[in-house]
Amino acid sequence: MLTPERHARILELLQANEVVRLQQFVDATTSSESTIRRDLAQLEEERKLKRVHGGAALLKGKRDEQTVAQKSTKNLQEKRKIAQLAAQSVQPGDCLYLDAGTTTYEMIPFLTVEDLVVVTNGISLVNTLLEQGVQTYLLGGAVKPNTHALIGRGALTSMQSYRFDKAFLGTNGIHLQHGCTTPDPEEAMIKEQAIALAGEAYVLADPSKFHEVSFARFASLEEVRIITCEEKEIDLSSFQQHSKLEVVTS
Repeated sequence: MLTPERHARILELLQANEVVRLQQFVDATTSSESTIRRDLAQLEEERKLKRVHGGAALLKGKRDEQTVAQKSTKNLQEKRKIAQLAAQSVQPGDCLYLDAGTTTYEMIPFLTVEDLVVVTNGISLVNTLLEQGVQTYLLGGAVKPNTHALIGRGALTSMQSYRFDKAFLGTNGIHLQHGCTTPDPEEAMIKEQAIALAGEAYVLADPSKFHEVSFARFASLEEVRIITCEEKEIDLSSFQQHSKLEVVTS
């Protein structure tokens, strides 16, 4: 396969999967590891991708954000493992905040303890929470079309009526220097407020979110407990040294 063909195939795989392992590139192009490493270095220099531990990731703009439908099919098994571990921290009688993330949505089937109350800004979460028999409060505010999250002054004002034992939040990026980030400053304000009103705050993130930075910061690593899952291609050791990190092992 010629170099331009390999480069096109590499970028095609990244468009489909966002994060791709080195061996997947090798298999898809029938090339050697050394050839693929050179290709990735060149494409990174051309600002077409970002090399990560064990592979490469799609280079995204800091304000880029996928829709709920797109997010819900990504890393689904990992999200469910993370959600199950997060739900283990919930106690009977807790008042919870669940934000509009797809990983927080996956928590709902695991919320089986009695006498729970959930406040959410996620329209997509409401029906499933009610089917689960959970007493549910929905914030006010404007609806974001792509994430179905309630944001803005109405959401911030209505949130002031509540106090939470625990808040569970999604994120688009987790970075050692830049903390937890999301593309939308208004959504970042909601997350920041939820953390301030909670006794303890958890960020649920599959491994693809690590070393990523989006536009708007909502928390430092010290402010939250991060729940993720083990991924041999992504090095979490530096985060374990600098943050409260819980890792699901396979």
